Amino acid sequence: MIRVGIGYDSHRFIEGRPLVLGGTAVPHPRGLAGHSDADAVVHALIDAMLGAAGAGDIGRHFPDRDPQWKDADSMDLLSTTAELVRGQGYAFVQADVTIIAESPRLAPHLGAMTTALAARLGAPPGSVSLKAKTNEGMGFIGRGEGIAVIAVATLESR
Repeated sequence: MIRVGIGYDSHRFIEGRPLVLGGTAVPHPRGLAGHSDADAVVHALIDAMLGAAGAGDIGRHFPDRDPQWKDADSMDLLSTTAELVRGQGYAFVQADVTIIAESPRLAPHLGAMTTALAARLGAPPGSVSLKAKTNEGMGFIGRGEGIAVIAVATLESR
């Protein structure tokens, strides 16, 4: 059986933090606000995978009220999610992720993000697709206040 899940995440920019997306440090004067490292790419992907497995959402498994997850590396949360999904009898098949940001320009970093995500999932790089889009100057993203990410993940029962 094939299962599909959709994930979404958004974070606002803040001063004094590095920008981490898809497990990759991206040069930018501001990072994203969040309890963990605020990697919106990984958070959206985690939600998509959990949704496909019928296992709730990121807040259920890694609540921001729990000090255990303060400044956590989201790639470690992704590894934990992949183990949880496997434990429920599912195998990761593929993911399609769209990052929506006015800046920075993300095209030069998509390859590194794809490689990092696929490696953490134990999947071939071709199983993870990343795209970057702008919001054409509209809304909080267009004003440069933050980033949003939409992810779709496919799992297969084993």
